[in-house]
Amino acid sequence: MTRKVLIVGAGIAGPALAYWLARHGFRPTVVERHPGPREGGQAVDFRGVPQLTVLDRMGVLPAIRAVQTRPEPIAIVDERGRRLSALPAELFGGEVEILRGDLARILHEATRDVAEYIHDDTITGLDGREVTFERTPPRSFDLVVGADGTHSAVRALAFGPSRPRHLGMYGAIFSVPGHHASQMYSMPGRSATVIGGRAMLDFASPELDHDHRDVNAQKALVANVFADAGWRVPALLEAMWQAPDFYFDAAAQVKLDRWAKGRVALVGDAGYAPGPGGMGTGLAIVGAYVLAGELAAAGGDHETAFARYEQRLRPYAETCQKQAQGGEQFLVPRKRHQIWLRNQAMRMLPYVPGIKGMGTKAANAIALEDYASAAPPRQDCHRC
Repeated sequence: MTRKVLIVGAGIAGPALAYWLARHGFRPTVVERHPGPREGGQAVDFRGVPQLTVLDRMGVLPAIRAVQTRPEPIAIVDERGRRLSALPAELFGGEVEILRGDLARILHEATRDVAEYIHDDTITGLDGREVTFERTPPRSFDLVVGADGTHSAVRALAFGPSRPRHLGMYGAIFSVPGHHASQMYSMPGRSATVIGGRAMLDFASPELDHDHRDVNAQKALVANVFADAGWRVPALLEAMWQAPDFYFDAAAQVKLDRWAKGRVALVGDAGYAPGPGGMGTGLAIVGAYVLAGELAAAGGDHETAFARYEQRLRPYAETCQKQAQGGEQFLVPRKRHQIWLRNQAMRMLPYVPGIKGMGTKAANAIALEDYASAAPPRQDCHRC
């Protein structure tokens, strides 16, 4: 029977998958390039019955609620800080919202005793059951799952070269000192948003040739794009250079004909990233639940399990990806009149019939199986 599973990536999908695999009697090992759980990041949210049900079944929902953030309206302001319109919190926030770093910590704490974690390392090769690493000696695993995001090393090694579908914009997020009122300032093709202690700088752009691991080069790129911006942007750029949690990437979707090949499968953004507004975190949590459940239901027969996993989850992933389309037109309108139209639309949005249920409808677009599982995973089961 399939027992030993290597999960590459310890963001959100990876630890969630480790939890469910351990609960179903597998022995998960998680390898992560970063030295430890990542801190900071934007607020992520969960909505709809399936996403909240998975969190509840994991037993982490109380811990999430204990540190959840409270979404509030985001005032759209002009260069002088005068309010022009607002993004209603109840329309864009989920039922539960939490900082991504807090979520990663909670998931790590829920799995650190039932899964082996290898930090500051990543894989370099796949050959059947044999896996090679940058630092760790080669090891053998029954299955390998890529949970390593849109730039997935597992996807490249197992499926060959592939490029995520660029959605027309880039974004940077980082912490800023102090607590700030939620505000957004828009310029043609650019926007700066401050929410609490986090800043987001987004800009429209065709796909750029940049190193997604060179943080200093990314900061220089963002500083150049926003060099002439007004409002509070100069102060935000100054804070950016000092921020320890800076993150920058393209808005992108991953679309593949299949999510598994041989003994390798993909979960979360590595296989089906939806892009901004596509409920990627909730999708990853549900995907991890379904993948582990199908492996258990198939008795470890990975070919059957992978086929059922994709059959059950693909329609949901496609629904999430469809919801994310057109996000750049809302976040970074390219023309001044488009910014004006967006602002007016935000004024009217709360009064549009049925608008409040749109996000929840997409979030509920999957029926969860109640996979038979053992009691909560044993402590130190990765050593059994």
